[in-house]
Amino acid sequence: MSDTFRLTLAQLDPIVGDLTGNAEKARAAWAEGRAAGSDFVMLPEAFLTGYQPQDLVMRPPFWAEAMEVVEGLAKECADGPVLGIGGPYHDGKDLYNAYWILGDGQGLTRILKQMLPNETVFDEKRLFTPAPAQNPLRIGPITIGIPICEDAWWPQAVCEDLAKKGADILAVPNGSPYYRGKIETRHSVMRARVEETGLPLIYLNMVGGQDDQVFDGATFGLDTNGDLSFQLPQFDAVIRHVDLVKGADGWAVREGRIYPALPDYEADYRVMVQGLRDYMRKTGFTKVLLGLSGGIDSAIVATIAADAVGPENLRCVMLPSEYTSQASLDDAKAVAKALGCHYDFVPIKGPRDAVTETLAPHFEGHAPDLTEENIQSRLRGLLLMAMSNKFGEMLLTTGNKSEVAVGYATIYGDMAGGYNPIKDLYKMRVFETCRWRNTNHRAWMKGPAGTVIPETIIDKPPSAELRPDQQDSDSLPPYEVLDSILEGLVDKEVSVAELVAQGFDRDAVKKVEHLIFISEYKRFQSAPGPRLTMRSFWLDRRYPIVNRWRDKT
Repeated sequence: MSDTFRLTLAQLDPIVGDLTGNAEKARAAWAEGRAAGSDFVMLPEAFLTGYQPQDLVMRPPFWAEAMEVVEGLAKECADGPVLGIGGPYHDGKDLYNAYWILGDGQGLTRILKQMLPNETVFDEKRLFTPAPAQNPLRIGPITIGIPICEDAWWPQAVCEDLAKKGADILAVPNGSPYYRGKIETRHSVMRARVEETGLPLIYLNMVGGQDDQVFDGATFGLDTNGDLSFQLPQFDAVIRHVDLVKGADGWAVREGRIYPALPDYEADYRVMVQGLRDYMRKTGFTKVLLGLSGGIDSAIVATIAADAVGPENLRCVMLPSEYTSQASLDDAKAVAKALGCHYDFVPIKGPRDAVTETLAPHFEGHAPDLTEENIQSRLRGLLLMAMSNKFGEMLLTTGNKSEVAVGYATIYGDMAGGYNPIKDLYKMRVFETCRWRNTNHRAWMKGPAGTVIPETIIDKPPSAELRPDQQDSDSLPPYEVLDSILEGLVDKEVSVAELVAQGFDRDAVKKVEHLIFISEYKRFQSAPGPRLTMRSFWLDRRYPIVNRWRDKT
């Protein structure tokens, strides 16, 4: 007869710093596992503290309280399945990223993370001490190797060591944030661990948004051939029970439903919606507002907001000047009507005239220039922030990644706001995302189905409308060219010479390079937004604000 072992996987959403709330979620998952006859209930890496805690975890009162909460969980979960939960451990000298093992005769033990990531958004070498080699864990009839996240990403290292020490299966608790194509990367890396150890593997990931990162779940299991045994839904908080069965060839993961990974445009859109929704939920905001210009960027942000919190919690504000076209007025109103949200009309002519009159004695003798254009943008920011304060609604900013990269935005003007849902979305992908949303609707979207962004918005040339007949192409290369240059300079870090060799005009590339570098101070002060790529602006790409270097090639 074969032995069986039930593993409960809690693909859940913690809140950074909410030790009590996260522990309560762990208790509920453990209770559900006990009711289902589970032998081992697993939560993700650093679930107790939330991930990523950054420097918060180094505060002695914080890690001390976290360890106290773990001790309380151990007592409460003594009668039932073993509980595994990520949290900090301080041994009196060093701080570790630990995975605590609680209950059912295990007492209070822990496995410590050995390989600390120090790339892209991760900086764990700043926070934790790398642990020495760890041992697998015996629970009932099975010996489980538990490499913690990064421990499983290194070849001929932790996983191989656990296999040599007698592990029957690898169970990997993770805090792995989304970027485009991440699921395929995870599968590839974990298949390599299966191939080198000959062991089946289970990869448990968390879900939910935290600052700029969204954790997308998609927990999965691999058999000894590296084939998927099951995969949980992407982005959804779920608890699932997985049975392990021992046969003549060892332990195997019983096959279950495989939820496919979402296509890129849908996954990106879900991240933007989920990122905003969780940012608001976890910071206490329930309503948002934004300036709706009649342009494509504010239209997609309004749609994301409606899908995140519902049209009833969205205020769109049109703030026209004498340069605002009738088409923009009509398009903005059409978006608000299609979404079913509140719509305010706040002309800026009066405030603009007052500012112009106030500054006239000081500006006498100076020709109008960018200064006057920026006054319009900053007046809009002022009025929107006043409405945000008055109504308790968080202001969203609407700059896409192309604009954020080259500084095509007014600091303290249209950059004002608490969150930017499209911060990591290049302009050309904004167009395609609008088309995708107009033809697709999902249950997790709170906004209406159907065409919510008129084709007139998608088709018209982009313009800031701060002077007569202005178009973005007056001062920037066409977006299809600009985005390709930016992907080279920002996402791939290629040289100017390489881009010129690919056919781009050298003067255009040098201009874009210059704009990227001189705009660093703006990005340093910009609102956070959800990460969609491996080279998002903030933790992925850390450049000095003062920087005189330029590529000489």
